[in-house]
Amino acid sequence: MRARLAALLILCAVPAFAQEEGTATPTQPSGEIETTQAAGDDAAIRARIRSIVAELDGFETVDVVVREGIVTFTGEVLNASQVPRLDEIAARVDGVVAIQNEVVEDTDVSRRIDPVLDRFRDRLAQVVGYLPLLVIALVAGGLVTAAGFALARWNRPWVRLAPNAFIAEIYRTILRLAFVVIGVVVALDILNATALLSTLLGAAGIVGLAVGFAVRDTVENFIASVMLSLRQPFQPNDVVDIEGSLGTVIRLTSRATILLDPDGNHVRLPNAVVFKAKIINYTRNHERRFGFALGIDPNDDLSEAKRIGAETLAALDFVLDDPPPQVWVAEAGDSTVTMEFYGWLDQRATAFNAARGEALRVVMAALTQAGIGLPEPSYRLSIAGGGLPVLDLPDRANRPEALVATEAGPAADPAPPVPEDVTADTTISRMVLEERRKEPLGDLLRHGAPPE
Repeated sequence: MRARLAALLILCAVPAFAQEEGTATPTQPSGEIETTQAAGDDAAIRARIRSIVAELDGFETVDVVVREGIVTFTGEVLNASQVPRLDEIAARVDGVVAIQNEVVEDTDVSRRIDPVLDRFRDRLAQVVGYLPLLVIALVAGGLVTAAGFALARWNRPWVRLAPNAFIAEIYRTILRLAFVVIGVVVALDILNATALLSTLLGAAGIVGLAVGFAVRDTVENFIASVMLSLRQPFQPNDVVDIEGSLGTVIRLTSRATILLDPDGNHVRLPNAVVFKAKIINYTRNHERRFGFALGIDPNDDLSEAKRIGAETLAALDFVLDDPPPQVWVAEAGDSTVTMEFYGWLDQRATAFNAARGEALRVVMAALTQAGIGLPEPSYRLSIAGGGLPVLDLPDRANRPEALVATEAGPAADPAPPVPEDVTADTTISRMVLEERRKEPLGDLLRHGAPPE
């Protein structure tokens, strides 16, 4: 008897393993097997298992046969994942010796589509039942979001808190986003679906990270715009040099710094470049030094040349007395001695380039009048006797037929130099003012902001 039961157990195990390769071993009852079996035990086991299976969905076509305590399942199910449940149920019934599961997956199209339609109807019924609650959740979330947008539209508090309009708009955007998140949380809480919030936040974080890498340059430019609007390294109408781009500042926008170069052209520099660039602001200090170099004849009195240059610069109306003009010998060349001349002026009343050029002209004239030579760094031909001869060329217009040398007359004393007007030119300033009037909004620069 025991040998027959062992053989039956082996035969029951083979189909179970062959049913689906790679699946876990079906559940089999454990414990000792009794040597005797009461009459009616198989019928009781079969009735108990059938009653349980009948109450479960998806097992309508499954049949149960019990013989000598061995339970055999036959039939078809729509979902193959439900087959192991039969083994679990039978293993828990008292008196079951072994389980043989021959249930297969049903591939009939009509039977597989009907449950899908049923589930769709059930989901639709659930949605209809949830509609009132969903409407309440949407209304509550919408009211919270609308309150945030209404508060963001209130201009007065943000203008006071923010240093400029750009930062104020950032504050408003943050407030809107915060109220949108609060509105979503309120709606999910009403629907009892707050567990979705962590999923949404995680997805938003991943999407934000991907977008951040994709628009890295844009984000960098945005951050640079925020920092420049806070630091204010220049003001409108300031003359600046940004990495070789010289011009007068028109405005600072959320994307670029706009300059007007000396030729009247617009220069647009990305704020990310401006933030990292070397900036020379020529307007921040009203006093500015100008300078130039001249080559002096080494045979002349260098001390006298220094004195004449310093006195000439000091006599110019646009040159400041404090700091005083300075002159010194810079270097000695093969045929000249280089001397540098420096003076200070007020940029608010004097055009820098015009003043420098005028100072150069006046100093050269003063040195020449004093007999200080300004030689070229080249060889010269010197003729004794004072001056070079003048040669008259013969021609047919009643002129001499041969070359006649005439001695040059004495050179006239040069007249003292007269300084010219070097008043500051307001053309660029006027153009900048007109440009700013065209677009009064969108400028992040403020005259009252503390400079960096």
